[in-house]
Amino acid sequence: MRILLVEDETRLARNIKKGIESLPSFVVDVCNDGIDGQHQALTTAYDLIILDIMLPGVDGMTILQAIRSAGLPVPVLILSARTSKDDVVQGLNFGSDDYLGKPFDMGELLARVKALIRRSHNKPDPVIRVGDLEIDTQRHVVRRGGRELLLPALEYRLLEYLAFRADQVVSKSDLLEHLYDYNWEKFSNVIEVYVSTLRRKLEKENLPKVIHTIRGQGYMLSMKPLEGSAG
Repeated sequence: MRILLVEDETRLARNIKKGIESLPSFVVDVCNDGIDGQHQALTTAYDLIILDIMLPGVDGMTILQAIRSAGLPVPVLILSARTSKDDVVQGLNFGSDDYLGKPFDMGELLARVKALIRRSHNKPDPVIRVGDLEIDTQRHVVRRGGRELLLPALEYRLLEYLAFRADQVVSKSDLLEHLYDYNWEKFSNVIEVYVSTLRRKLEKENLPKVIHTIRGQGYMLSMKPLEGSAG
């Protein structure tokens, strides 16, 4: 999952990025002013935006209004030192999905981030189940047929992204844009490698196919037999 953090306090932004990226699910892009933040929010597909209010250039509320005026459904979490009742109400009324005051606990921030992403995909249960495949998004544990699998961070991130979109075709470009940061183009040849490795781990011992290649379109995580699947 790819997150945009718009925060002008560079040390705080660095610490938040480090905390979020300590989990295998996430990669974080950081903007330290409102002008860059608004541009990124409106031109790049993110799974979540964490937005400060008091920003140089363009304030957070203006960015939030621009996001919603553009019809973007991306979840937005306001993270601000302005914590009066009026500030919180305004943020929620302007279209934020959650509001967390500074100072904050990193554990609470991470819990809210994960909950917002689950809610945006209509998956309130932290455990995503696709047939006999289970992805525990809370503990970052994967099981197939009750057998626990150890996955490196990028393999887990790829599988989790497909699981949130189970039974939907996900293009290679979509995977690249959501699994990596600004420099995703340099990873353009690795998706096939990760998919192949995941298949070997998930489909060993003649277990039914769960990751399908849809020729000319992308990949799908599904337990349903698919016509036209290339493997």
